[in-house]
Amino acid sequence: MRIGKTEIEVLQGDITEQETEAIVNAANNRLIMGGGVAGAIRRKGGQEIQEECSKAGPIPIGEAAVTGAGKLKAKYVIHAATMGMDFDTDEEKIRSSVRNSLKRAEEKKIGSIAFPALGCGVGGFPERRAAEIMLEEIKAHLKEFADSSLKEIVFVLYDKASYDAFREAIL
Repeated sequence: MRIGKTEIEVLQGDITEQETEAIVNAANNRLIMGGGVAGAIRRKGGQEIQEECSKAGPIPIGEAAVTGAGKLKAKYVIHAATMGMDFDTDEEKIRSSVRNSLKRAEEKKIGSIAFPALGCGVGGFPERRAAEIMLEEIKAHLKEFADSSLKEIVFVLYDKASYDAFREAIL
């Protein structure tokens, strides 16, 4: 799918292996990188990412913070706080965290970004609905930022069920 000058793709794979300029972490607002996507990013990227998170957090739920990407192929990790430590999430928290992740990307003039299924792991949010919300926010962002630095936005889903849900919702 293309929106203006931005290509949107859906891939099945490991977000930590993406060669996009930034990857998005499905974070809690304390920026503690425990399990799921956050744990995978910490394990592959190194403890320095958690150390930067510890200095940046906590942040409000729905906000996003940027750190370096340690040993990952990406240059940045954007930590999208879709929930608190209670792992409770909802449509507005996902919507806000996507919106603020995209704003952080614009501030850094990032050209390519990879998103996981925000809120769908421990948050338990339905994948299909998360995909719809995330795409709505991306469309609104690209409409607002006609000269967006983002030329490539990739949804990277680890398992086939998540991939299928996102692919159906987006394409």
